[in-house]
Amino acid sequence: MSRCADDVRWRDPKRLWWPLALAVPTLPWQAGVLVRLTGVAAFWWWGPFFAFALVPLLDLVKGPDGANPPEAAMRRLEQDRYYRWCTFLYLPLQFAALVWACRQWSEGLDVIGAAGLAATTGVVAGVAINTAHELGHKRERTERLLSRLALAQSCYGHFYVEHNHGHHIRVATPEDPASSRSGESFWRFLPRTVLGSLSSAWSLERRRLQRRGRRTLSPHNDVLTAWAMSLALFGALTAVFGPVVLPYLTLQAVLGLGLLESVNYLEHYGLLRQRRADGRYERVAPRHSWNSNNTVSNLFLFQLQRHSDHHANPLRRYQTLRHFDEAPQFPSGYAAMIVLAWIPPLWRRVMDPRLLAHYGGDTTLVNNGKPAGQAAPGPATPAVP
Repeated sequence: MSRCADDVRWRDPKRLWWPLALAVPTLPWQAGVLVRLTGVAAFWWWGPFFAFALVPLLDLVKGPDGANPPEAAMRRLEQDRYYRWCTFLYLPLQFAALVWACRQWSEGLDVIGAAGLAATTGVVAGVAINTAHELGHKRERTERLLSRLALAQSCYGHFYVEHNHGHHIRVATPEDPASSRSGESFWRFLPRTVLGSLSSAWSLERRRLQRRGRRTLSPHNDVLTAWAMSLALFGALTAVFGPVVLPYLTLQAVLGLGLLESVNYLEHYGLLRQRRADGRYERVAPRHSWNSNNTVSNLFLFQLQRHSDHHANPLRRYQTLRHFDEAPQFPSGYAAMIVLAWIPPLWRRVMDPRLLAHYGGDTTLVNNGKPAGQAAPGPATPAVP
């Protein structure tokens, strides 16, 4: 049989595993079941434990998978609607879990348990932004609408505008608020990216509307309509369950957007696109994003960790994203790397040597917040082991 025929007959070995991602929006229910079965209130914090302890452990046990789909099977794999339904189904589970959580808050959980349930729901909100990310890059109108709905829970709807029309244009440059710089801690990056992304989204939307002869303050403004979705959602939940739920809704939204920005911090740390002779930045390539092939966390995140291929080919669906040898690699999956990012000395100890190794030790090639070619006086130097 020919190689081409073998490729056409190829079947995705992870096909039946992709619905594992749908376990994430059920985390609040899982927490409730565990509390009822054991009587241990600490299980309201099940979401953070699942995300930042259990998943890294499973990643370690299972290990990475760098296999790529054969080229001849890519078109068939892209068109298989089974994979789309795996993302579509996240949303009804997401919002059902949010309503259920509001009911628990309204029925009088103690403050520690209620905060734990908010943290667990925040994990759902953060991964919902990732689901919105997958849907928002597609051309189908339904997927784009679902993307915006998924963002309502985290009150981060402007991400839809900024990510697609800002970040993907400016990625791995000093001008991009969502690309972290060499030596920049996550805690310094967080306010810069939140404020910078918000400002960028508003500017991008204002210019888009001006080109179409429309007012910025109008129903055509995608940033305003996204915020209106969040306002309507929070307003409806507060009206049904009472004002008691509002602090916890706010907390889970903040934690959700914090989880997104933690991931943003990881994905392009210190990486820089160089300027061409004409002064413009080189085209985005796999080497401009950190990559991870850790199997379990990729299943839970719709393969977001193959971020290098995503930026090189933004319209490509998650099931067809590929590994590239030229892409710099994380030592673990996102779940473990996020925890590392929250502890800046450990992050720099692990990542700065890898960043410099990626550039052959040349500090002028890293993103230090200055124009390409200018070395930073200190932050690009790897931490001393």
